[in-house]
Amino acid sequence: MRLRGRKNIRESLEQQPDLVVLEPHKLKGRWHEFFGNDQPIHIECGMGKGQFISRMSANNPGINYIGMDIYDELLRRGSEKARALWKEEKGLDEVPNLALVRGNVEELELMFEPGELERIYLNFSDPWPKSKHARRRLTHPRFLMKYKYVLSDIGEIHFKTDSLSLFEFSLNSFSDIEIQMRNISLDLHRHGVRHDLVLTEYETKFVAQGMPIYRLEAVIGAKVRDQHRLVVAQDLAEQSRRADAKEPSPVVDPEPAD
Repeated sequence: MRLRGRKNIRESLEQQPDLVVLEPHKLKGRWHEFFGNDQPIHIECGMGKGQFISRMSANNPGINYIGMDIYDELLRRGSEKARALWKEEKGLDEVPNLALVRGNVEELELMFEPGELERIYLNFSDPWPKSKHARRRLTHPRFLMKYKYVLSDIGEIHFKTDSLSLFEFSLNSFSDIEIQMRNISLDLHRHGVRHDLVLTEYETKFVAQGMPIYRLEAVIGAKVRDQHRLVVAQDLAEQSRRADAKEPSPVVDPEPAD
């Protein structure tokens, strides 16, 4: 990605220590100190211009958010967007539950202690379509092992893409290292825009063009994985009981499914 940024971007970022973190390695194991609370921490790896992570922080003040990217210009744009949003909707000059971090996913273990994160968002990551570049895809098994390292026992990965080939690759990657998946969708907005989910800049554009959006949730943490298995087991047991008793299945109003 080529970005034409403003002059003195670095100086502008350095003047925002309340929001912008240029040396995240120094906060490893101390992110709750940075936020000043013990709320769960969610991170978007590759935040782009910051629309998604800014909106998430405003919608969910009880969660701490981190938007990470390697480009100073994107951090600058993200900081402006976040501050403007919080000023307009909350009347605040500060963004208390958001950190914009200059960092590379390759170094995730150097920025966070094991279990320090609760959720990772991968939104419209570069698909790296050539086979020789497969290791660069953010759902390659080598990255999935990094995520498993930093996620807690209720950790999850939420993944969205417009690339069918990347989605198929990702399904195989999660399966290969036995990561459980749920809420798999091959056309997320086919029944209309999912207003219960926050859209990214790319997603808004793709949906307007009628393009399908692929999405899944990967269950990393043992607690949430066991809970999901229990729900599935209970559902199967109820179906079996009804079949044995020859009871009709309960009638519910159909809802759009992922």
